[in-house]
Amino acid sequence: MENFCTMNLRNPKNPVNSIDPRNTTEGYTLIELTVVVLLIGLFLALSVPRFQSALVTDDLKTTTRRIAGLLNSLRDEAIREHKVYMVHLDLGSNRLWIESDGMGEEERALARERALKLPQGVRILDVWRRGTEKKVDGETVIHFSEKGYVEQSAIHLGAEDGRQFSLVLRPFLGTIKIYDKYVDIGTM
Repeated sequence: MENFCTMNLRNPKNPVNSIDPRNTTEGYTLIELTVVVLLIGLFLALSVPRFQSALVTDDLKTTTRRIAGLLNSLRDEAIREHKVYMVHLDLGSNRLWIESDGMGEEERALARERALKLPQGVRILDVWRRGTEKKVDGETVIHFSEKGYVEQSAIHLGAEDGRQFSLVLRPFLGTIKIYDKYVDIGTM
């Protein structure tokens, strides 16, 4: 009887150390390895941009989209609640807050205290409203009517690296157009 260690379990008549050219079931083929490597590369290529955008955030884009979302939801709220809303923009302190016509003094003070502060490196460059001059400092207010109409206006935001975005509010369309450059409303 042969020693168990020297026996091939698949074929007890062939010892382990004998080479059988017909035994090709062990290992992976070059095609299988190539497919696995290609699949791993594909998954990495698809996931790396998502990780980059998650790790490296663009404060200017994020802030622009956040303000646009806030203004869109405020318009919807004005229609739903049949209230006049005002968006206060303080260019000096780089903040904005919302008030409604039904708020008392204490509520207005609380809204101002809880104002949205723009991130470091993002500034409100100026605000233009139809019928007024461009406001480059101080405070300005954009009104939303109870029917959702907004004053035609433009909010210009800028980053420390010189990039600029424009939010253009259209009165009757209820849309906010975002431009990735400074758009002078007079040239539109």
